[in-house]
Amino acid sequence: NDWEDHLAVKHFSVEGQLEFRALLFVPKRAPFDMFETKKKKNNIKLYVRRVFIMDNCEDVIPEYLSFVKGVVDSEDLPLNISRETLQQSKILKVIRKNLVKKCLELFDDIMEDADNYKKFYEQFGKNLKLGIHEDSTNRKKLSELLRYPSSQSGDEMTSLKDYASRMKDGQKDIYYITGETREAVQNSAFVERVKKRGFEVLYMVDPIDEYCVQQLKEYDGKNLVCVTKEGLELPQDEEDKKRLEEAKAEFEGLCKAMKEILDKRVEKVVVSDRLVSSPCCIVTSQYGWSANMERIMKAQALRDTSTMGYMAAKKHLEINPKHSIIVALYEKVQEDENDRAVKDLVMLLHETSLLTSGFSLEDPQVHAARIHRMIKLGLGVDEEADASLESEDMPGLEDAPAEVDEASQMEEVD
Repeated sequence: NDWEDHLAVKHFSVEGQLEFRALLFVPKRAPFDMFETKKKKNNIKLYVRRVFIMDNCEDVIPEYLSFVKGVVDSEDLPLNISRETLQQSKILKVIRKNLVKKCLELFDDIMEDADNYKKFYEQFGKNLKLGIHEDSTNRKKLSELLRYPSSQSGDEMTSLKDYASRMKDGQKDIYYITGETREAVQNSAFVERVKKRGFEVLYMVDPIDEYCVQQLKEYDGKNLVCVTKEGLELPQDEEDKKRLEEAKAEFEGLCKAMKEILDKRVEKVVVSDRLVSSPCCIVTSQYGWSANMERIMKAQALRDTSTMGYMAAKKHLEINPKHSIIVALYEKVQEDENDRAVKDLVMLLHETSLLTSGFSLEDPQVHAARIHRMIKLGLGVDEEADASLESEDMPGLEDAPAEVDEASQMEEVD
């Protein structure tokens, strides 16, 4: 009953141990209530020998393919069927398996026409990603259908297959970054070094991508590696390794001092080789949530706060030894480790790297106060200049008796 023509259609019959015929349609646009929990789970109508049985049989097709509309007519199911016997029926499992297989073939057919597939992916990309999360048997086939923007694809989307064909010599992993918007991940500190070395990075900006990549650990023997997590190892020669080791040894004292100042706010402070133009960034441990996942979980209306404690990201601060700020800070720490300015600067660096790494600040007011203090320093304003403003809100104690006198004088006049 759609008001638009369908995007694709498949008509087939299956013979052998059991017989059934089916007609499947892929609509042009996704229904607005596609992921509503209360609506019926699918759009497949089940017939037995041309007699209509039911249109809400959940076992006929998995939930992620709920947008596919169609009719299935079986020769083997009994006519006097009830829901209970239907659930136990092995015939239904075979029908389901065949329908999923034919749906994936249908998507492959759509993929041959780039424009049509673009329309299809805009509408039903979320369903394919949900399929990767839920359907382990067809995960490999579904991964061929995924499309992502990347650092080298321009305005187009790229498939994992195309990415693999463009991989550089010596590159073993597929690099990706998750975030809120394409602009945010494109300019992120995490992709600086990877892009400078000429490696391609996939931009995953859909919230469901976080769940999808948890299941899709690899593609075609290549691991998917998140550039925002610790343990990112880019292919490097002996000279680079030697340089990094020297920097680690040189800045060990600074790392120790920063860790003491930040205390429990970070797990550890280490020298990084992933940064180019940023002074520092916050990376998360390999198996915890990423900053983006933490943001998604905090936005859940019915979230369980108890899981936030142990799943929340363990934060590691990575510093860029070549950056002028870090070099100047290193010199300042050498002079006097207990300098108040050093503590302020370290805190400020930590808070700004939290923001640039996609986390939210626990106490934005303190961060704002630090920024204001820096602005005052820049403008050459005395820190005590605003002390008078704070006291102006409260009336001075000297003025109070005068008001009392006025009041008593008025009474005398009355």
